[in-house]
Amino acid sequence: MLVDVSVSRQTYIEDCEVCCNPIQIEARCEAGAIISFDARSIEQ
Repeated sequence: MLVDVSVSRQTYIEDCEVCCNPIQIEARCEAGAIISFDARSIEQ
């Protein structure tokens, strides 16, 4: 998974590579580094 560290706050949904269930990804970046990262299952 790639995170664009030039964007300060990003949220997106990606399918799990193993089970194909959707995962909500949230990342916060500052000064070119990830300062917070969270991944949650959003099974339907």
